[in-house]
Amino acid sequence: MKIDIKNKNIQELKDLCVSLRDKIIKTVSKNGGHLSSNVGAVELIVAMHYVFDAEKDPFIFDVSHQSYAHKLLTDRWESFDTLRQFGGLSGYTKPSESDADFFVAGHSSTSISLAVGAAKAIKLKNESDKRVPVALIGDGSMSSGMVYEALNELGYRKYPVVIILNDNKMSISKPIGAISSFLSHAMAGNFYQKMKKTTEQILEYLPESATYMAKRFEEGFKLITPGILFEELGIDYIGPIDGHNLESLITVFQTAKALKKPVIVHAQTLKGKGYEKAEGYYENWHGVGPFDIESGKSLKKSSAKSATAIYSEALLELANEHENIVGVTAAMPSGTGMDKLIDAYPNRFWDVAIAEQHAVTSMCAMAKEGFKPFITIYSTFLQRAYDQLIHDACIMNLNVVFAMDRAGIVGEDGETHQGAFDISYLSAIPNMTLIAPRDEKSMYKALKYAYDHNGPIAIRYPRGVFMDSVVGGDKSFEYGKAEILTDSDDAKILLLGYGNGVGRAMQTALLLEKENINSCVVDLRFAKPLDEERLIDLAKKYKQWFVFSDSAQYGGIGSLLGLLKEKNTLHVEIESFEYEDKFIQHGNTKLVEEEMGLLPEQLVQKIIKKLS
Repeated sequence: MKIDIKNKNIQELKDLCVSLRDKIIKTVSKNGGHLSSNVGAVELIVAMHYVFDAEKDPFIFDVSHQSYAHKLLTDRWESFDTLRQFGGLSGYTKPSESDADFFVAGHSSTSISLAVGAAKAIKLKNESDKRVPVALIGDGSMSSGMVYEALNELGYRKYPVVIILNDNKMSISKPIGAISSFLSHAMAGNFYQKMKKTTEQILEYLPESATYMAKRFEEGFKLITPGILFEELGIDYIGPIDGHNLESLITVFQTAKALKKPVIVHAQTLKGKGYEKAEGYYENWHGVGPFDIESGKSLKKSSAKSATAIYSEALLELANEHENIVGVTAAMPSGTGMDKLIDAYPNRFWDVAIAEQHAVTSMCAMAKEGFKPFITIYSTFLQRAYDQLIHDACIMNLNVVFAMDRAGIVGEDGETHQGAFDISYLSAIPNMTLIAPRDEKSMYKALKYAYDHNGPIAIRYPRGVFMDSVVGGDKSFEYGKAEILTDSDDAKILLLGYGNGVGRAMQTALLLEKENINSCVVDLRFAKPLDEERLIDLAKKYKQWFVFSDSAQYGGIGSLLGLLKEKNTLHVEIESFEYEDKFIQHGNTKLVEEEMGLLPEQLVQKIIKKLS
């Protein structure tokens, strides 16, 4: 069902907003997803579709986790019940779903750069009279340096672009929070626009002798207006306006569109608008699992402790012992468990907002000063600081720890969030050491080792709980040493696990026993360096090696073992059960793994076939 809103009156548009909120709340309560950001942006998106044309104008959503209303307005109403489900709609914009989705997005702060590129293309195609890029960006995304790189060029080149700044006071970044506070309490937008226009007209007619004083007045006036940050970059500013007032939004968007130059529209909204329990600035309502609408309580019950919770508790215990431990996260304090550290030691642990590059480099300076930083960032987001990993951490061989949460398949968030590549992109860097715990006990051991280690070291662990590896992790980590978990005289094959892959290897081994196939199971513990001495020794007995790691095949554990095999001329056959060379779709983790053939019962059949 495609909703035609161009011919609706204001009351009909308001009624539509109610319907959109109701649909979003009901669907997210069943499927999980981003709730408060989506219901808070409904009027903004309805006004965007009323004034602009999603079939022609590039609609660019920063992060795009707030694009649910856009999906509902663009022929996805009937399929919206499949949101974030395996084989269903993505929780983010996705051009393969609809031509109305201009770009894939899942990481923040890319929207204005995309808008600048789209504006350049539109100009070269001589379509500036027909099309204009529209970017919707939240105040939290404004903390990333990429935004200011884009604004810098946009203000210089003056391409027609409309940027909607959704200011919901939920900026996780303190800097943009301060800016947002200033914007929110400064002079009203209409007054500012009228005064600005009047001042410009006066300047045209004043004699030269009075122009100097008039310009000084204009500059002084700017200092108390909310748009100074953007106007000084050469971008017009309109606002602040009520982001839930449809009449006002439509009028302002029409004005911004007609200006034919870069404009920022500053709209103030309320996160969770329309669902009272989520209204306000509650981070826990940003991304939610299935919940009961009436009570607001989660429907997901889990007694098992997540790897994130284990990491948080282990690091806090370590920080209690060592005063030189410091740490940082990039806009994910609760998601990474760093909120517990920030609460306990606010002068030693920080959230620097969506600024992964700054997070890494600033901690490198602290390492230079003798501190031991634990840089805690999701695997997928650490990709954004790759240059800093090389240039600021590894070349200097500094004592920094990179703790990578969400390594492996992350489920419903899909392609942009899967933690598939960290082994591949980190193993190539000199001086870098890679380790991974397999369970709760070994997490404590891994962090203890990381604290004592000299040089940069990266630890990966999964979203949710570890796969049950059956055996305990009482043995301390020793540089470059693997651990044999099970072995026997009649074992025929070697199963090599890394991190959460150890649990998958152990579960596969137990199923193989029922088929009268015994195996030796090894926890590699280190991906770099590999335990070369032990692996060479194992190659004398086991000629069939099977690799279990939640990571990409290219540059992954199998590739690293292949290099070791080639270097030492080992007569073994290596088969990797890592991810194939493609981006992994969204959906329930078990369903995704089943589609990829990675469930233990599926792996057993592959091994049997290989041995036959």
